[in-house]
Amino acid sequence: MSVLIDIQGLGKTFSDPSLRLGPRRPPVRAVDQVSFQILRGEALAIVGESGCGKSTLGRLLLQLIEPSEGKVIFEGKDLNKTTKSEMRQLRRKMQMVFQDPFGSLSPRRKVVDIIAEPMDSFGLTKSRKERREKVAELLTLVGLPSSYMDRKPRQFSGGQRQRIGIARAISVDPMFIVADEPVSALDVSIQAQIINLMQDLQEKKGFSFLFIAHDLAVVRHIADRVAVMYLGRIVEMGTKEQIYAAPHHPYTEALLSAAPQPDPTATRDRIILKGDVPSPSNVPSGCAFRTRCPLAADICRDERPSLREVEPHRTVACHFAAPRPISHRRAVA
Repeated sequence: MSVLIDIQGLGKTFSDPSLRLGPRRPPVRAVDQVSFQILRGEALAIVGESGCGKSTLGRLLLQLIEPSEGKVIFEGKDLNKTTKSEMRQLRRKMQMVFQDPFGSLSPRRKVVDIIAEPMDSFGLTKSRKERREKVAELLTLVGLPSSYMDRKPRQFSGGQRQRIGIARAISVDPMFIVADEPVSALDVSIQAQIINLMQDLQEKKGFSFLFIAHDLAVVRHIADRVAVMYLGRIVEMGTKEQIYAAPHHPYTEALLSAAPQPDPTATRDRIILKGDVPSPSNVPSGCAFRTRCPLAADICRDERPSLREVEPHRTVACHFAAPRPISHRRAVA
């Protein structure tokens, strides 16, 4: 597969915007020199603890917030150098599914107007009849009756609202979609339906998407590749088979050890990390994970590990990168 998006040294620092007297709060380094590629037609998942910069990274790729440094190259075009009119046309190729299905839909508008808004913005329908026909087609595609188009969001459940949000995102046939924790606010039974829907749509439409999530079981089901973030940095990236079978970074190993097991008789040796996650306004020198890492040494304090390829399709940012197979044990009755 060819490269759709090339991210080079991307970073974002938030400064204290307050006008209060006294000392300002230190700047927050939300995304720190991130580099990777997204291929055409693939699903790349970003996982990590809350506050590690996953959502900020997704918004940077769509230029919803401006980067402090680095480049986002979409189909060979540097998005930082595009004009407003050029960026507007590129918006049709890049869409987003938001985390909150309740807050992302206007309560005052009908479903037909919510879904048709992107199409109206780009002039993709020529008449009111064509507009309604297109919305009806999209509703059917996401598993909702076309008769729902004249209802308002308050008349739907959380899962149905998220389906409406997905229909809005695909209404302009985008090439790339950022799904920012699209199932975290839904019941477990509804999560599976939405994940299966997104997979089916990807197969039919052929778009790429960045899937941001906490749930490692969901990520394993939907992703082709997985990137693990910690304090604004990618610490490991590889195919889902590589990551889940034998992580090379101790942080990835700790994350996987905490994932629930579907087999009640199987147990996993849980790795408890010491200490708390450092503040992104005061990131430790060298390796950001060293204050919680059981393998930390002097080199981890003095030298920041680069993201290097340790085997085909797998990169790791660790001075002591090595396979750490995930073992399972049967519980003794």
